[in-house]
Amino acid sequence: MVPTPNALAALVAQEGGRSDGPTVVRCEEPPRDGSAVPLPSELAEPVREALARNGVTALWRHQRAAWEAARRGHVVVATGTASGKSLAFNLPVLDVLAKDPSARALYLYPSKALAQDQARKLAELQLPFLRPAIYDGDTPHTERQAIRRQANLILTNPDMLHLGILPNHARWAGLLRNLAAVVVDESHVYRGVFGSHVALVIRRLRRIAERYGTRPRFLLASATIANPGAHASTLTGEPVHVVSDDGAPSAGRTIVLWNPPLIDEKLGLRASPLVEAARLLAQLIVAGVRSICFLNSRRGVELVHRFTVDRLRSDGNSRLAAQVLPYRAGYTPYQRREIERKLVSGELRAIVATSALELGIDIGHLDAALCVTFPGTVASLRQMWGRAGRRRPGLAVFVAGEDALDQFFCRHPEDFLQRPVESAIVDPESEEIQLAHLWCAAHELPLTTADETFFGTSFQQRLRRLVRIGALREHGGRYLNRSAAFPAERVPLRSASAENLTIVDRESGEVLGTVERARALTLVHPGAVYMHLGVQYEVCELDLDAGRAIVEPFRGDWYTRPRHDTDVTVEAVRARQELAEGVVLSFGVISVRQTLLAYQRKRLRDHEPLDLVPLDLPPQDFVTQAFWWELLSWDRLGLSEEELPGGLHAAEHAQIAVLPLLAMCDRWDIGGLSTARHGQTGVPTVFVYDGHPGGVGIARVGFERFGRLCEDALRIVQECRCEGGCPSCIQSPKCGNLNEPLSKAGACTLLGALRDEFARAIKLSARVDG
Repeated sequence: MVPTPNALAALVAQEGGRSDGPTVVRCEEPPRDGSAVPLPSELAEPVREALARNGVTALWRHQRAAWEAARRGHVVVATGTASGKSLAFNLPVLDVLAKDPSARALYLYPSKALAQDQARKLAELQLPFLRPAIYDGDTPHTERQAIRRQANLILTNPDMLHLGILPNHARWAGLLRNLAAVVVDESHVYRGVFGSHVALVIRRLRRIAERYGTRPRFLLASATIANPGAHASTLTGEPVHVVSDDGAPSAGRTIVLWNPPLIDEKLGLRASPLVEAARLLAQLIVAGVRSICFLNSRRGVELVHRFTVDRLRSDGNSRLAAQVLPYRAGYTPYQRREIERKLVSGELRAIVATSALELGIDIGHLDAALCVTFPGTVASLRQMWGRAGRRRPGLAVFVAGEDALDQFFCRHPEDFLQRPVESAIVDPESEEIQLAHLWCAAHELPLTTADETFFGTSFQQRLRRLVRIGALREHGGRYLNRSAAFPAERVPLRSASAENLTIVDRESGEVLGTVERARALTLVHPGAVYMHLGVQYEVCELDLDAGRAIVEPFRGDWYTRPRHDTDVTVEAVRARQELAEGVVLSFGVISVRQTLLAYQRKRLRDHEPLDLVPLDLPPQDFVTQAFWWELLSWDRLGLSEEELPGGLHAAEHAQIAVLPLLAMCDRWDIGGLSTARHGQTGVPTVFVYDGHPGGVGIARVGFERFGRLCEDALRIVQECRCEGGCPSCIQSPKCGNLNEPLSKAGACTLLGALRDEFARAIKLSARVDG
């Protein structure tokens, strides 16, 4: 059965029409005709014939523009989901490989699944000259030598380039001497910490390739972001031409904002977005609508899957319950591949996923895409919505949570639906990240001052620091690795930890999955309730030395939330601004120490706290970037001494909530601390910092746009209808102090004063400058 747009709309209208139902805002995204142009006449004949066999006899306008740009230099294609970006970069690469038997190409994907998906599509072309091969962590060692020797198109990921190819470049000499093109697909994913790491891996690749006599052309494919050219140039270190005029057709879609009903207006409490999403997903499944449901966390994925299955079974649809599965990181490779296979084959009616499936893997036709709570960026949201309705009109639903941003958008749907996508932040000169990659680069080939071309103006200063700390030694103007250590193994690209912990079922001994060591204390501390493939487990033992968490089946009716303590020390002040008498804003480097003190157990059905269980675990330390504001004379604001701590804490939460509107990041990428008297400043102080070692520029954006940050934060607090503060304004789902103390009135006073003082400081500066 193929659901019609009217059927989908009727289902939404039925739910939104309930007196006790959600608030529903609906709009239509109209279809768009495509703009086709002829294939280029100079295209290699074998490629032209292969395209014809697959029904491709013309190109969309942007694909032809990418072809022309790729002949001149580096290019990024930044068009919508399902616009044919793969063909846009495949065409110039295949043309080169067809005309030059010695040429080689390297394709970089952020996930193994994407590389495998592209390899299948390339194989379908049946090109006699093409010898593609996947090189990733799952590639058998027995096959790797043959891949290095025979393949002329390598599909891999940044991690394997970092760990396997660059440190062993002599083995890859055949690739590097003939490297004509490097494709970076889904390049918008490379932002923040991951993106900053990848930018330096690409610089290391350019450096090694140049030593082998090649300067490859970079072809990038990106979702729609605000700064595709600047981002691509920062990522590669090269000037990049932008192709963004999308010529592909679009089927159109119905877009729905779905705000769960209020259950307590005074407290601002709403029905669970997870329960609402599961109810809607179950109805879509019963109606024959093939759907995907996105969530921001592993736990959310498991809960929505469980709630959906329970609802289907209770309604007598057990057969359909077996046709919905969860998909997230932490599963074994076999589990992931099997879920992907079932989705593509049509065995599944729905899948509940994290952003792992936001990307461009071909998972067959879907009719509806649900996004449960704001994913952190408008760009990510549109990418998720784009997974449905590729060939015929579809349904895109945003199910709002209690989070401040979610409710802000529900109060201002026009701001949400028309909001431009964000800029992607990448900082290849982040000190901690660059130091790590210079260490890796020196292991690959000795560094010299000439390498400043690749690594920027801070290069020589960073080299001297690496010599001081004993990582490198200088000899005759060359900087060499001091030891025989393999640094790449100690430099993870995607997390703060190079190691994963395994999660082991005590009863069966089966390895259920993995978790990053840096997240282990939060996710799998002793007593934590952990979900895997819809089954709940309780952590009975965490052995950090052995690298494993032992779990056993859990049948309780509660979940757990960690409570931690945070200490901040200012290490260096990089910028300082006196906003007005008594208010000082600073940006700089801080050290953070976090200690997990306890965990709270909360009842599943109503989120009521049950108890607080103490823990004794080692602290975690890191250095990062932050902005902070100090109140030198807070008493003039009219706040009492009792109200001050809660006001500071609530203002910190509100600023963290809205910072993702200014910087392309997630709330979980940001940390904060508020204190009525900081040990160094000696006055009430609020810190907002990058939640990753070294920092990647998020806090800098907050410092540079502090006035707008205060204005947006004040707006979400003032507009909320609750009396004393709620999850929609000042309560945070990630607060290590379990949202205590908080003062909504105090936050309004502080944020209003900060906004006004900043505006006065700007006006005064303008008068002085004038």
